[in-house]
Amino acid sequence: MAGGGAASSFDPLIDAYLAYLASQRRASAHTLTSYRRELHKLVEYAGDTTPDGITAAQIRRFAARLHGDGLSPRSVARALSAWRGFFRWRVRHHGAADNPAEGVRPPRAPRTLPKNLSPDAMVGLLNAPPDDPLEVRDHAMFELLYSAGLRLAELLSLDVDRGVDVAAGEVTVTGKRGKTRIVPVGRAALAALDAWLAVRGGFAPAHEKALFVTRGGTRPSQAAVRSRLDRWAKLHGDGTHVHPHMLRHSFASHVLQSSGDLRAVQEMLGHASIRSTQVYTHLDFQHLAKVYDAAHPRARKRGKD
Repeated sequence: MAGGGAASSFDPLIDAYLAYLASQRRASAHTLTSYRRELHKLVEYAGDTTPDGITAAQIRRFAARLHGDGLSPRSVARALSAWRGFFRWRVRHHGAADNPAEGVRPPRAPRTLPKNLSPDAMVGLLNAPPDDPLEVRDHAMFELLYSAGLRLAELLSLDVDRGVDVAAGEVTVTGKRGKTRIVPVGRAALAALDAWLAVRGGFAPAHEKALFVTRGGTRPSQAAVRSRLDRWAKLHGDGTHVHPHMLRHSFASHVLQSSGDLRAVQEMLGHASIRSTQVYTHLDFQHLAKVYDAAHPRARKRGKD
């Protein structure tokens, strides 16, 4: 191990800290092994620096080295947590002046972009005709999810006598934090909904308020809708795994591509912050970049001579 001086001053402390975690915090053997590994990495980076000599600036550099060595932000955060706990223990039980790892943050994990279907793929998925009354229901649910950009919980909370105004072509839902919003509904979704309402009475008892019901006449579960959409996509899709939230993502991306109105998309999705909606501008840029790369003569790669 690099840095004999640092190792000689660190090792007894590491052993004592791990013993404390085992006896006082009842840490598992797996946790103790993980912490020992992370603390030995700290000793390696510290070189000849003793525990009392390590500064916050050094901890930041050590974290950057971990990331530079290929560790993910999650793994760097795990190492920092072990280091922070060790130094906190020294402050509380060994009179150390401060905790140099306190406040040092790991690198941000890259934000994963939501997956969505292309407009053509969505048309192919939703234009498939239903074969039986339950598929009529499924088709109406999927059309409404996409047409209004609803969350699955919002869709399943709709009642037959309130929520969807067919005449006005709009749906009223209550989303996160009890926020109510009104979203337009397209002609295709309204037609699919009319088809479902025509056969709903064959499943729903007179007292049932749920707009969408199961074969047994009760409100479907979210798991059931996910399963039905997966089945529908396998029968009528292009091979892409489709889940209900993907229909919401596709709605947002397609409306933004067509209108460019980020604020309107924010309102229709029911996002409290515009930052939640801005992720779709990245999807839109990816789409435009692909078009540019395919069409612009100065962007196309030349073939080999």
